[in-house]
Amino acid sequence: MFIMFFRKQIFEGIEHESAFLWGARQTGKSTLLKTVYPDSLYFDLLLPNEYNRFLANPSLLIQIIEAAKPQKPVIIDEIQRIPQLLNEIHWLITNHQTQFILSGSSPRKILKSGNNLLGGRAIRYELYPLTFAEIPDFDLLTALNHGLLPKHYLSKNPKKLLSAYVGSYLRDEIATEAKIRNIPSFSKFLETAAFSNGEIVNYSNIATDCGVSAPTIKEYFQILEDTLIGRFLPVYQKKPKRRVILSPKFYFFDIGITNYLLKRSNIQYGSEIFGNAFEHLIYNEIHAHSNYSNINYPVSYWRTTSQFEVDFILGNHEIAVEVKSTNNASSRHFKGLKAFADEYNAKKLILVCNEEYPRIVDGIIVLPWKIFLEQLWSNELIQ
Repeated sequence: MFIMFFRKQIFEGIEHESAFLWGARQTGKSTLLKTVYPDSLYFDLLLPNEYNRFLANPSLLIQIIEAAKPQKPVIIDEIQRIPQLLNEIHWLITNHQTQFILSGSSPRKILKSGNNLLGGRAIRYELYPLTFAEIPDFDLLTALNHGLLPKHYLSKNPKKLLSAYVGSYLRDEIATEAKIRNIPSFSKFLETAAFSNGEIVNYSNIATDCGVSAPTIKEYFQILEDTLIGRFLPVYQKKPKRRVILSPKFYFFDIGITNYLLKRSNIQYGSEIFGNAFEHLIYNEIHAHSNYSNINYPVSYWRTTSQFEVDFILGNHEIAVEVKSTNNASSRHFKGLKAFADEYNAKKLILVCNEEYPRIVDGIIVLPWKIFLEQLWSNELIQ
């Protein structure tokens, strides 16, 4: 089955500047670059011949560029495999005003190698798994069960693809790149961390489960963040009246990966696991929109010590979003939003759920998930 995905990452604001495009494996970076820049000079460092050639002689790049005199951006895919090439790229940008787009799965290896990221001469972009706005005829249950990496979403049976991704990439490649000596503990950590997905992270509890120290677990989480496999969601705490929880939450970058690590399957409406996956999807959509739209509003969560909570705060408390899997929202679902409204003058209080029609209850906007995502991606919610 062939489906054309219309990616929202369009390199807004790039003009004639060079750029990095970072994104986890299989998010579609190479496909995007070949689509947006079909006539560009393209080097793929995953190809053995290309990799060996530039590894042996990085200055070869200068010779090729000086001969080609490219008028369009030069694309180098998997740049993290040869960090020393950045010296030649830096020289070409400075002396020939050559424009580059450098793609890779993460900047961690480059930073750890001591090479600079072009000293601020390149804009940073990221590519995430697919979003609601990029998929024709978006199917919620497919997204929640398969995840949103393009190959996984399209697969009729993604379990083997997910197994290969977790095994060969997360457990092997990332562990090797990060120079983790205790591979079994890291494998155990991945599974245990999945139970913390969407939850406040307790390093000590996870350390006990994995048989390593809390500082080691903190380092493992940092590796996941550096390699774009997950991210922390900070707490919103601007001048709180109530005491708030200060610890961040953690989310994996893709629902399908989380499902596999948790051994979840067959997510259906109304099930307990539906609610967790549903919240995860809404968070990923908000995060991607913030970055792709170039608004770059901060996203956080709010929880008080008295257990009032709002899932997502967009911007400087402009919008508070609570996510519930219910198809019949009632007063108990509004408690967190009402508590937040008592403390902050939010422009919009939104409950995202599975109801059929939008409605307003005591100033709270109840939105079916599809309408919420349509308004999000059309920039109606936040500007």
